[in-house]
Amino acid sequence: MRKEALFYEKNGEAAQCGLCPRLCAIPDGQTGFCSARRNSGGILFAESYGRISSLSLDPIEKKPLNRFFAGSAILSAGGYGCNMACAFCQNFAISQMKPRTDFLPPEKLLEAALSIPENLGVAFTYNEPCVGVEYILDAAPLIRKHGMKIVLVTNGMILEKPLATLLPLVDAMNIDLKAFSCEFYQRHGGSLETVKKTIETCAKSVHVEITTLIVPGENDGEAEMEELSGWLASVPSASGDIPLHITRFFPRFKMRDKQPTPVKTIFSLVEAAKRRLRYVYAGNMN
Repeated sequence: MRKEALFYEKNGEAAQCGLCPRLCAIPDGQTGFCSARRNSGGILFAESYGRISSLSLDPIEKKPLNRFFAGSAILSAGGYGCNMACAFCQNFAISQMKPRTDFLPPEKLLEAALSIPENLGVAFTYNEPCVGVEYILDAAPLIRKHGMKIVLVTNGMILEKPLATLLPLVDAMNIDLKAFSCEFYQRHGGSLETVKKTIETCAKSVHVEITTLIVPGENDGEAEMEELSGWLASVPSASGDIPLHITRFFPRFKMRDKQPTPVKTIFSLVEAAKRRLRYVYAGNMN
C-alpha cells in the first residue's frame, strides 16, 4: 500500500520532510536518511507504512516500563528505519537495514492485539517508530477504542508539530536519553536539545520512562550521569517522578570490538542517579 506521508512540503521535484530535526530535502526517487520515506515525483510517501518486521508478545518491563501496568504483557510491533545512526545500535538489523517485512494493515494489527487474552495493547518498538508516524496515527485510534493502551519506544528525535499530533493517541513512552552531551549526539546523528524538548513535552501528558544505554568510554562517566539525572529530576511529569533505566551495552553493529559494560559500572551509575531520582533501574544485566 502506498500512502502519502504527512509533515512535508513540496519544493520543486524535492520533498522537504518536516518530521524530525534532520529536515531531509529528499530528491525524486530517493529516500530520506531514515529509509522509511520516499519521494516519488515530488510526493513524499510513507514507504514503511504497515511493513512489519517483528511482532511478538513481551512483558511490559521489557520496553522497559517498570511503573506502567507492571506485570502486564503487550503486543510489540516493529517496522524498519531510524533517523539516528548509532554505532552501538542494539537493533541494527531493522533500524539501519531494510529487513524482510510483511504488510499488516491497521485493522489486522487490531485483530492480532484483540486475539491475545489480557493483552495490554500495542507497543511500537524495536526500530524508531516515529519514522512511521502515519501508521501509528491510523492504528492507534482503532486499538484505543477497544480499551487497550498505546506505547511508543522512541529516540525522541521528532519535531513539535508531528509530536503534538501523535501525543493524544499515546498512553506511555520510553524515550532514549542516550547521553547528556551534544557532541555525543552529533557523532551518532542526533540532537540532544530535540530529545530534551520531547521528554519535557511528553512528560506533561503521558507516562514517561527514560533509558540510557551505557557504552564503555562513550557515556559512562559519573559526572555526566549526575548531570543527566539532575536535569531529569527537574522535568515536571504528569505521573510523578520520571523513572530512569540505566542499561548495559553489549557489542553490536559498528562497536563489536568493545567489551560489554562492566556490571560494576552500571551499579555505580545507578547509585549516582539515585542521588537525584527516586526510581532508577539497572537493565540488561544478564
